[in-house]
Amino acid sequence: MTAIRLACLSLCVLAAPAAAQDTAQARPAWALAIHGGAGVIERQDLSPEQDAAYRASLQRALDAGAAVLEAGGSALDAVEAAVRLMEDDPLFNAGRGAVFTAAGRNELDAAVMDGRTRNAGAVAGLTRTRHPIAAARAVMEQSPHVMLIGEGAETFAAARGLEQVDPAFFFTESRWRALERTLRDRSEPLPERPAGVPAPGAMAALPQAPLDERKFGTVGAVALDRSGRLAAGTSTGGMTAKRWGRVGDVPVIGAGTYASNADGCAVSATGSGEYFIRATVARDICHRTGGGASVQAAADSEIADVGSIGGDGGVIVMGTDGTFAFAMNTPGMYRGAVSSARPAAVAIYADEDLRP
Repeated sequence: MTAIRLACLSLCVLAAPAAAQDTAQARPAWALAIHGGAGVIERQDLSPEQDAAYRASLQRALDAGAAVLEAGGSALDAVEAAVRLMEDDPLFNAGRGAVFTAAGRNELDAAVMDGRTRNAGAVAGLTRTRHPIAAARAVMEQSPHVMLIGEGAETFAAARGLEQVDPAFFFTESRWRALERTLRDRSEPLPERPAGVPAPGAMAALPQAPLDERKFGTVGAVALDRSGRLAAGTSTGGMTAKRWGRVGDVPVIGAGTYASNADGCAVSATGSGEYFIRATVARDICHRTGGGASVQAAADSEIADVGSIGGDGGVIVMGTDGTFAFAMNTPGMYRGAVSSARPAAVAIYADEDLRP
């Protein structure tokens, strides 16, 4: 991946909107940026139908968050609205569409952070809560804690009235087939097909992620509202065939998710979680902006640092002036942005330009 990483770093600025490159532009009253995961996403990997489906899904998430912000809603509400839609979309590795553990389960993680107060909430290892991002927000707003995991997190979410579903709700055929292939490649035993899921082939009419998808599955959003408050949120199904209760960077505040108005920055990351934890990526970017770096420069520098220790992935970053940035060291990242000053735009490949 080293050659790919170096090649893609040179493309990251092309993927950023003009505002993120410090060009003159009217300051927006509100702004939103989203991502649906980064990785080896190249044009030949997606059929025209899959390409169009991903773009439509990103657009729907942008529309949901933008509607909240345009109506005067909070950055937190906009982030949650956008992420909820992606959690329900089988194309993304979050919520419905999450990848499977080696034991044949979907284990879901999420985090959210309020930039004005620096309050944060996170959950890990959920198996029944339909919207992990809502559970993370409930932890932030309705508990004295920052992170809850496993059965305790599930009990908390249910007690707060969050929708609970049968684990079969999260099943998608493409993710199950990806698990089978991964375990065969490792010469590891295959788990039994989960109870209550559709028969093989029954989900053929639904949108499906590519079977040979080579991306880091995470969804996220960063927003600035009319009151000047920043927020960030991230949700994921983790890694295919993960074991031993592995938890990645998403619910680790400061690694995959961070927001601070004081530092002028909100971040949601997607990538090889172990490296993003080691590099404290999201907090580091905000440290850079707090020291005077632009959001684009901070994002590019941090992703370069992650690459230097072997990590791959990308970030979306929002500034207090509504400037947003994307950076990645991979051939692609599902992403999009919109603000009160510019129309919505979505992109997939690293060389796509999101400028209006």
